[in-house]
Amino acid sequence: MPIVVVAIIAVALFFDFCNGFHDAANSIATIVSTRVLRPGWAVAWTAAFNFVAFLVFPLHVARTIGSGVVDPGIVSNAFVVSALVGAIGWDLITWWWGLPSSSSHALVGGLVGAAVAKAGFHAVIVKGLVPIALFVVLSPALGMLLAAALMTALIWMLRGAALRRVDRWFQRLQFASAALLSLGHGGNDAQKTMGIITALLIANHQLDRQAGVPLWVVLACHAAMAVGTLAGGWRIVRTMGMRLTALRPVHGFCAETGGAVSLILATMLGVPVSTTHVITGGIVGVGAVTRAGAVRWRIAVRVLWAWLFTIQSAALMSAAAMLLCRALGLSP
Repeated sequence: MPIVVVAIIAVALFFDFCNGFHDAANSIATIVSTRVLRPGWAVAWTAAFNFVAFLVFPLHVARTIGSGVVDPGIVSNAFVVSALVGAIGWDLITWWWGLPSSSSHALVGGLVGAAVAKAGFHAVIVKGLVPIALFVVLSPALGMLLAAALMTALIWMLRGAALRRVDRWFQRLQFASAALLSLGHGGNDAQKTMGIITALLIANHQLDRQAGVPLWVVLACHAAMAVGTLAGGWRIVRTMGMRLTALRPVHGFCAETGGAVSLILATMLGVPVSTTHVITGGIVGVGAVTRAGAVRWRIAVRVLWAWLFTIQSAALMSAAAMLLCRALGLSP
């Protein structure tokens, strides 16, 4: 394998590492903030179910990212690097601000920006972008509605029960809901970088177009994401699990379950969505049902602004990187 391809794969895995700062951190935020698990154990729990996910879900999302967003014919080394620069740049900016933005949509924005800068708007597959754009709204809304409905049902079912006993029950149940969320997270988020690396290998004639995603790519992407979570996700954990609203184990269970169902549905449809979005929707849903004033809406609005500007911001940075590559003669 050419050294330049190895270097670009390393950049792609660094994006997955940065993804761990964001989306993977969100998948443990609730179980850490409710003190059901310590951060180190929560990362291990999440990583285990992330790995299992590729055995459970087909790699539809990886195929969408690899060939369903932009014309596969324009993929080159400079194109992949430019797309990753835009995605990584936005991830690092929002991580520094402590905002749980979407690594998934940052990558989509990076692909679109690099494609437009290289070949024009006709290189973007609009049919592939439409469901992604729709799920920017639908996935957090679904997570919020499911979590709110489950929270409402549990409030009614558990009325009169001692709070300490309820906490004890849901400390155990939250292990299952966190596992389900991690499974959905691994089935959706971890597949995005797999799609990028697979497209890179095909463009460099290192892999047949019909071969599918190699197992070593699957394992490397999962590992990079887990390491990223352990290394730097705590700014996002604090925003999601401690600043957005106060959480008890029952709230964490409802938020995680609502988010997991939303993630799994999108994964089966092959739509790349954001764990950030669905778990934020779940947390806001349980907070609003418990008491509308329990949600710190100022923080929620800051998170919303980060969502709205993610694709455009990453696209601008990747387009600038692509134009720089062309100016330096690095792009065919």
